[in-house]
Amino acid sequence: MLTTEEEQCWLLEQARIIAKNAYAPYSNFHVGACVLYENGDYFLGCNVENASFGLSLCAERNALSNAITAGEKGPIRAIGIVSLEQKNCLPCGACRQWLHEFASQTNSDLKIVIEDNDGEIKTYKISDLLPNPFSL
Repeated sequence: MLTTEEEQCWLLEQARIIAKNAYAPYSNFHVGACVLYENGDYFLGCNVENASFGLSLCAERNALSNAITAGEKGPIRAIGIVSLEQKNCLPCGACRQWLHEFASQTNSDLKIVIEDNDGEIKTYKISDLLPNPFSL
């Protein structure tokens, strides 16, 4: 579990800030993500849409890609996810698979932090959101 509510709020605030950079001309659904590693490093991502929708990139996968590009290999501690348009913004199926894969490679007990419909902070384990993941 994340140690403090302050840390959870910080993750969500970073995600909220970066969500403003989202390129979402088709859905107008702006999402930001902040992935936090055990060593304290963090990486941001926002969704980037494309007219060919299958080529769009979600905020969570963008944040993970930024971490990998920077050479991050350590255990993932948590990811905060925020949409500017709605509360309770959980990762899509593709992002759940990505989160599972990168968490499992480092034996991370990855936590997903969101704000629910009542404005309360909710934390989920990736295993709760993706109980039967694909693995090689």
